[in-house]
Amino acid sequence: MSSLNLQLSSCTLPVHDLHEALSFYRDVLGFEIRPDPESEGTRWVSVGSPSQPDVRIRLEPPGAHRDVSPADRQAIEGLPGRLVFVTDDCDAIFEHIEAAGADVMQEPIDQPDGIRDCAFLDPSGNMLRFTQPRTT
Repeated sequence: MSSLNLQLSSCTLPVHDLHEALSFYRDVLGFEIRPDPESEGTRWVSVGSPSQPDVRIRLEPPGAHRDVSPADRQAIEGLPGRLVFVTDDCDAIFEHIEAAGADVMQEPIDQPDGIRDCAFLDPSGNMLRFTQPRTT
């Protein structure tokens, strides 16, 4: 089988408050707002890093789609999301995000595999991990 050429286009994170989430992703992380349609009264917001213009992170209320049952919606509300970002300076990212008041999950540490990483929770409890590749 030949190699498959796959690239991430978008992902979705559950957020409890779109305005609070937007403030965090736009104002703290420096993400751009990406244009999105409104769908039958359900609103979500897509954001993304200026360095990856083709990748969208859609921030939406848990179970926002109309075909989700009330029971499934309740189950989804308790499931946090997780994103992992690559950075060239884990310590600077940590200082910036901590200064903005985000909940720290893990201060920067060197992992056994040679990466340095740290982690935070966004305002909705989603985990954001920031990894710095090993320097050679």
